[in-house]
Amino acid sequence: MATFLFDDIIFGPVKSRRLGASLGINLLPTSGKFCNFNCIYCECGWSMPADPKTRLPKREEIRNRLEERILQIKADGSPFDRVTFAGNGEPTIHPDFVGIIADTLEIRNRLVPGVKIAVLSNATQLDRTEIFEALGRIDQNILKLDSANEQTVRLINQPPAGYSISRVIDGMMRYHGHFILQTLFISGEFAGIPLNNASDEEVKAWLTVVEKIRPELVMIYTIARDTPVNTLQKIEPEVLDRIAGKVRDLGIAVQVSY
Repeated sequence: MATFLFDDIIFGPVKSRRLGASLGINLLPTSGKFCNFNCIYCECGWSMPADPKTRLPKREEIRNRLEERILQIKADGSPFDRVTFAGNGEPTIHPDFVGIIADTLEIRNRLVPGVKIAVLSNATQLDRTEIFEALGRIDQNILKLDSANEQTVRLINQPPAGYSISRVIDGMMRYHGHFILQTLFISGEFAGIPLNNASDEEVKAWLTVVEKIRPELVMIYTIARDTPVNTLQKIEPEVLDRIAGKVRDLGIAVQVSY
């Protein structure tokens, strides 16, 4: 199925299902997805092959473009809720991610102090101290875990060699609840293998992890746009609501996007 890429470093503000009016920052190339995951549901399509010559936007360019865009939005009188690091892949793999976060905090504090800063991350870099600390400085540190089952994660997310759910969980626990967990639920099949991370068995194991890490908020959602795999299906709203109810039963806040 058709997918799309973000075609600029700074985009929006766009209306997000989960984050309201959000000004996006894309730290990755505009020519293709650049990620250490290769999720079968990703709206940006498949990841580009690793290439050391791939050009990433420079820190100074990002800082200048962000400040210019915010000043333009303020002049236009168009309010927005968040600055969100998303775009065409995993933002924390940018080599200047830590410095870019520092720049963004400085610009936000100076120009739009009421706006929150969010990062959508697959949580693979939490064992790098500088990344862990940078994510801890922002308002909404949104970390992904689509399943508590290693085999399911490898099927859905296709993470790099060496990926470990237990290591990701350990990293999340070090935030002592000061983060947001995001999980996308889907069903269908891939490479001839059936999948459904919203099944009773999957949800039971996932809830065990949720209870252990106790995030301040859990975001659960399902696919809303085209995906690179045409054998995937949305999870019905009533199923998402049932899962959300189980999270609330743990005393944890939950946000559902259909």
